[in-house]
Amino acid sequence: MHAIAVLLPIALLTAHPAPPAAPKTGQDLVRQMHARYAGKWYTTITFVQTTTHPDRPTETWYEAGTIPGKLRIDVAPTDSMKAIMFVGDSTVVFHGGKRAGARQGRNLLMTLGFDVYGQAPDTTIAQLEAEGIDLSKLHTDTWKGTPVWVVGAERGDTATSQFWIEQDRLLFVRLIEVEKNPKQPQAPADLLDVTFENYQRLGKGWVAPEVVIKVSGKEVQRETYRDIRADVPLQANLYDTETYHKAEWIGTP
Repeated sequence: MHAIAVLLPIALLTAHPAPPAAPKTGQDLVRQMHARYAGKWYTTITFVQTTTHPDRPTETWYEAGTIPGKLRIDVAPTDSMKAIMFVGDSTVVFHGGKRAGARQGRNLLMTLGFDVYGQAPDTTIAQLEAEGIDLSKLHTDTWKGTPVWVVGAERGDTATSQFWIEQDRLLFVRLIEVEKNPKQPQAPADLLDVTFENYQRLGKGWVAPEVVIKVSGKEVQRETYRDIRADVPLQANLYDTETYHKAEWIGTP
């Protein structure tokens, strides 16, 4: 009886481990995000996206991502062979199957919404710091009634590059990014404000099937996902940034 009485509380503690200590910096938070889903998060994702804008027709985009660091968008109709690729810190565009342009620039939505769970925390930290986010600054706030961690700015400052992470599930919900126009360095910077909405389970991870993008307070794009699939086998040349290849996963059941 005495042995059982002693072992029972130990078993309960083992079944319900204590939550990690509150992060003190953005670096701490990134490490906690990775640890929560390490080895569980999907490694590929595909979905069909309805893309709406206030000033032009709705579009359909077919998107395939490989974590970490790769995303390809094929714009319907697919026989137009128009594709946009985000690979590492580069963006490459194809029109009519021909490479039409490339520029340097990391997609932080990939880093914060997907890659953080599938790559080494130090890699994510370096990428965020390279984009000018001050990881030494962290405070609490609420987003739609949910407690969040805010990294990159002081409380009340929504004009500095920063990201917001839901405290309970450690999921990314908001990015605010200051964007200067390199062609007009003296012009006022735009303020990009992107939110991930309505998270739902996907495998042992999560996905936000609605994304809202605002620039300087005005909504410029809304994305809605359907036919979302995780861990889909993808062809080896899907992310070839020099030569266009048809995305074979599109249209497969």
